[in-house]
Amino acid sequence: MFDQFYGFEGRPFQLTPDPAFYFESATHRKALSYLGYGLAQGEGFVVITGEVGAGKSTLVSHLMATIDPARLTAACIVTSALDGEAIVHVVAQAFGLPVAGHDKASALGAIESFLHAEARAGRRCLLIVDEAQNLAIDAVEELRMLSNFQLGSHPLLQTLLLGQPEFRTTLLESPLLEQLRQRVIATHHLTAMELREVQAYVEHRLNCVGWKGNPGFDHRVFAEVHEATGGIPRRINQIVSRLLLLGAVEQRSLIDLDMLHDVLDELDEDGTRNLVCQSEPAAEAEVPVVAAQGFVPQGDALDAKAAIALIEAALAGRDLQIDELQHAVLELAANVERQKDVGAAGEDPRVAALQDQLAQAAAQSAGLEARLEEQERTLRHTLTMLIEWFEGGDGQRRAA
Repeated sequence: MFDQFYGFEGRPFQLTPDPAFYFESATHRKALSYLGYGLAQGEGFVVITGEVGAGKSTLVSHLMATIDPARLTAACIVTSALDGEAIVHVVAQAFGLPVAGHDKASALGAIESFLHAEARAGRRCLLIVDEAQNLAIDAVEELRMLSNFQLGSHPLLQTLLLGQPEFRTTLLESPLLEQLRQRVIATHHLTAMELREVQAYVEHRLNCVGWKGNPGFDHRVFAEVHEATGGIPRRINQIVSRLLLLGAVEQRSLIDLDMLHDVLDELDEDGTRNLVCQSEPAAEAEVPVVAAQGFVPQGDALDAKAAIALIEAALAGRDLQIDELQHAVLELAANVERQKDVGAAGEDPRVAALQDQLAQAAAQSAGLEARLEEQERTLRHTLTMLIEWFEGGDGQRRAA
């Protein structure tokens, strides 16, 4: 409905993953880098975890859209509660393999023959397992056994595991998965989007469907959407979709705070707000770690993690300062307009005083943004150096 009212070419905030709407937030950029690293190795396991709606499936869809199918054969399965025997048959089906019998041995034989044939044709094979937290431990172990298939010294299958945070906990803590942990070559936990990314995310998705600035958004809406959703993309989609629907019903060209509050009240009334909005504090950001023997950072790696956490906290503080100053400037501007409505600017000294305050605030804002942009460049450079130092081997050797 609202797509027609606003002249959109499609639905900008649909909930199903679509690589055409991929938005590269800071956490997705890191995840994509680690995915690229892991796939370049051509073996073992790559693990991506994140909250429900964090964008795991969209990230992988975006990655797969960039891969040449002539060089890589990929299969994807979305798991339910599968055991060790069932997972083998599901993998065979995912690669399109007919299995003569219903026994595990026949399925394993079909998979191995297929992998050998693909390798001889010059193609690598990738298995993507979504919702991996639903797998039984013996099913995860069965996936590890599939990674044993080789042609000479070359592994035939690489596996990408996508799961919710509890899957990461299972991998870290289960004594039955020690051998699999040793084969995890890259891992990343997708965190929520930062406050300053929400506006860019919303406008990116709108631009994908031909948005021309109608409707506009009160910039304060984005801060409250971030607070309500915790920065989780799917939750943001749900809130903004409801906002646009309300805008179309009321024929509004500006989405403001009152409309957002109405939407949140509606979600309260129909009992879905707890499903859409953040119900608990966001998990602490974790640093993606690449390791040849598991993925638990030790020693200096923990120091790097602490340093990166401090850097990202400083960046968050910078964003808060800018947001507060922008609010003050907007309030001053609104006061000026109200005084103009009361009397002519040249006749009322209060207008002149407010205009002076507005000019001073704008100058302070420009100066603060310039200083903080320089601070951000310095902090991000330090962050990059820390990650590169750890990836380069020095950090890993000292952590060993």
